[in-house]
Amino acid sequence: MPLNPDAVGSAGDLRTTHWTSKDALLYAVGIGAGQNDLAFCTENSIGIPQQVYPTFAVVAGVDNMSGGSRGMEKIGAFNPAMLVHGSQAITLHRPIPVAAEVTTQDKVVAMYDKGKAAVVVFENEVKTLAGEPLWSTRTAVFIRGEGGWGGDRGPSGAQNEPPAGTAPDHETTYPTSVDQAFVYRLSGDRNPLHTDPQFAAMGGFDRPILHGLCTYGFTGRALLGQLCDDDASRFHHIEGRFSSPVMPGESLTIRSWVTAPGEAVFTTSVGDRVVIDQGLVRFS
Repeated sequence: MPLNPDAVGSAGDLRTTHWTSKDALLYAVGIGAGQNDLAFCTENSIGIPQQVYPTFAVVAGVDNMSGGSRGMEKIGAFNPAMLVHGSQAITLHRPIPVAAEVTTQDKVVAMYDKGKAAVVVFENEVKTLAGEPLWSTRTAVFIRGEGGWGGDRGPSGAQNEPPAGTAPDHETTYPTSVDQAFVYRLSGDRNPLHTDPQFAAMGGFDRPILHGLCTYGFTGRALLGQLCDDDASRFHHIEGRFSSPVMPGESLTIRSWVTAPGEAVFTTSVGDRVVIDQGLVRFS
């Protein structure tokens, strides 16, 4: 069965999940944090309360979900080796707690026909058990080989572009380890595309690629330092499009341009190759 465009508007079940301090610490290590990031990597450093990276929102509680359906289950059948992350946005209503039990519910909000591929967009709302909003996410996935039903191609064109001819206000370069995916996957994304050479070959890659959301986490970590002095309470929104895969062991350069009070655009690159574009971050 191919993808089902009628799934747009379908919601997954309201589910509960939880995470602990250890989950947040493991995520921090998975996106390259360490000795210079004690507030995010330790819970017992003297005089340094633990904080949580804002991009933890994309994996928080994923291994502890209660039973119930997800929006992804409603879109039809496809080859998972053909799926890659297209874009990701997070809007935070408050800093992510070090540990919490929450409710989560996602829905299918769009499905676009790109001809030789499809883009499916999901939104997810996470709240405390008392119903207070914590954050929302918007995720687009790109599925090769699943277009061609004659549907809407969806929005296109440039957005959140850096000012032409202007040097970035901030620039940070982080190396990734050749084994980075093996640490990051322990936060919940066990897709073998990132660790199994045979599965990666089925997707058309010479070797396993780094999780897009791992690159996204490195990016958010850099932006938090550049724009918020590593204070997670000042970080409110991040969005970006995955434009090229990253191989474990490559170095990531994150550049940001402040375009208005509390707003900046950004890119993430490997050398001259942009791997995240259309980046926007809001902060205070």
